[in-house]
Order: sequence, then structure tokens, then C-alpha cells
Amino acid sequence: MAEPFKNIYNPTLIEGMAGHFARVSSEFDRAVFLKTALAGLDDLEMLARAEQISHAIDAAFPPDLATKRAAMVAAMDPRTDMELSEMGVRDTGISGWAGEPMARVIARNGLDDPEPNLEALREMTMRFSSEFAVRPFFRDHPELTMKTALRWAKDENVHVRRLASEGSRPLLPWGIKLQAFVKDPSPLIPLLTGLRDDPEEYVRRSVANNLNDIAKHQPDLVAEIAKDWLKDASKDRQRLVKHACRTLIKQGHPGALEAFGFPPPQLGDVSLNAPEVVKLGDQMPIAFRATSKTDQKLLVDYVLHFMRANGKLSPKVFKWTEIAATAGQVVELAKTHPYKVVTTRKDYAGAQKLGVQVNGQTVAEVPFELTL
Repeated sequence: MAEPFKNIYNPTLIEGMAGHFARVSSEFDRAVFLKTALAGLDDLEMLARAEQISHAIDAAFPPDLATKRAAMVAAMDPRTDMELSEMGVRDTGISGWAGEPMARVIARNGLDDPEPNLEALREMTMRFSSEFAVRPFFRDHPELTMKTALRWAKDENVHVRRLASEGSRPLLPWGIKLQAFVKDPSPLIPLLTGLRDDPEEYVRRSVANNLNDIAKHQPDLVAEIAKDWLKDASKDRQRLVKHACRTLIKQGHPGALEAFGFPPPQLGDVSLNAPEVVKLGDQMPIAFRATSKTDQKLLVDYVLHFMRANGKLSPKVFKWTEIAATAGQVVELAKTHPYKVVTTRKDYAGAQKLGVQVNGQTVAEVPFELTL
């Protein structure tokens, strides 16, 4: 059995951090740090462990943040070009997951004096990531932090450039929601535009994820950005935009689909066949047939409308295929959907529905009964 991920915060890591803090600061109280950081550690989950270690840093140094900040920066590994797999608490200094508690100290205590603390987060992100810790600064000091992020976007260090995009995501998982960017993402667009052709996939993927966040509340805006960015786009930028629009494409957003060359389909003689009764755990054969009225690109997905506890149906889109169809071509598709038990959804017996959408438009639907 794999070791629980929370154990990345363990006594060895904590003792290693203590050694480096003691190395760089005579004001560090090693005993207080170890006692606070290790208290009940086995009973804590991962994020709670990181939070406890961050409070241990507060307890072990004098109360002024400047002293703690200087010690934490001095204790970091001098290398700034490591892959995550290389990072850790080493003889040369601190990097990797140990950086998260240190960044939390900055986020919790540094909002009253943002400029030096944003600079500390820049240093820390080169040894791990400050994407969560920078978010309170975007929330409380949006103009200053965005100005800083625009500068970071031109930094020579890949981790700093990624921080500009990842830290500003409106809906970063596990991070606080940046409500101002949810309502009005326009300040983000110059930042993301400046990073869209970054030489590193690591950064471009973050830009795509930021746009995907924006799309959840501002779909038309992202569809327009996609249309603009795809003009004379390189292969790398095409992949970025496609990943950025993944939610819109699944939802069948007309503007996003048209940006990728999938206008409303022109089909005739459409049919969809599936069993009238499906048993949970069985295979569900699906057959779709349609005639293309013209030369066109077809993006075909199928949609299962699952019964929920309240008796209503909730759709989930499953990717199927792309076809370059010619005028008069009879498109025939068949696949089997494994209707298996999954931990992310509870199935309920009763009337469900199967649909097929082409270029985002529902072109056929059939009912079926699910039995348990």
C-alpha cells in the first residue's frame, strides 16, 4: 500500500527545517519549533500539518515578520532551477513541500506590508510554489499585486512566470476564490496574453487553466479570446487554447466550437440506438448514424443524463470522436459505454436518458431504464 501523501510532512522534514533555521538565525528557538511542529502530527491531515508547521515557525522566531522572512529566505536552497522531483530539505537548504508552511507565514502575517512579502514569495516559488500564499495579496492589494505579476511574467525563472498565472487563477483548487476576478477578469487578460507563447509547457498549461476558470463565469469572453488567439497560432498555442476551452467545448458553447471550426452541424437522417434497459455494471452499446449534408468538421460526443436523488436528470458529456465528413457521407459510429459503479456518483434506478451532441448541439436522444 502506498504511503499516505500527508506523510510528506514528517519528523525528518521538520528536523531538517529546524537545522537550516538554526544555521541562518541565532534568534531561532529550535526546541519551541520542534515541540510545536511535531505535536500530534500523526493525527493531522496534510494541509493541517503544513498549517501547524507554519505556526511553529511563528512561535520559534521573534514576533516581527522581517526577522522570520529573512531567515526563511536565507534557509532556502540556493538552486532555483530544480524540478519538483529534485526538491526537498537537503544539506544545501530548504526546497519542495517544506516551502508551503513558510509561504503560509508570509500570507498570514505579510498583508500589511505587501511589497517585501511579495518579493519573499517570488524567492520561495523558485523552490516550490507560492500559488496559494499569493492569493490574499491579489484579494487585498489587487493593483499592486497585478503590477508585480506583470513583472513576474517576464522573469527569467520559469517558476516565477508560472506563479503570475497560477496564483491569479480565479478558481484555483484548494485556494481562496478571487471573487473580484470571477466578476471581472479583464485585469487578467494582459497578463495571460503576455504568457500565452511562453517557451515552457508548464507555464502555458497554467495559462490554459486560468482561462478555463474564467470560462466558468464568463464563457463568451473566453470564446472571443480563443477566436483571437487562434489566428495564425502555433501548435503550442493551439493546444493551449483547446485546453483552455475544454469546459466550453464539453458544454457545447457555440462561440468556442466555431473558433475551432465546428459551426452548427448540417445533418439529415439521424438515428440513435441503445438498449431500453441497462443494468448497473453492464456494458451499454451505443450506435449513432447520420448523413452529412455538406463538407464539414463534426465533433461528436455522447451525453448520459443521470438520475439524481431529487428525481431530476443531470447530464454528463463523454468525448467520442472528430470526423471530417463530406457531403452525402453516411456517418456511422458505434461504441460501448461501461455503465460501472463509480465513487464520484451515486446511481439511482429509473428513467435515464442518452443523447448525442454534434458540434455542441443535441441531435438525438433516447430514453432508457437503469436497474441496480
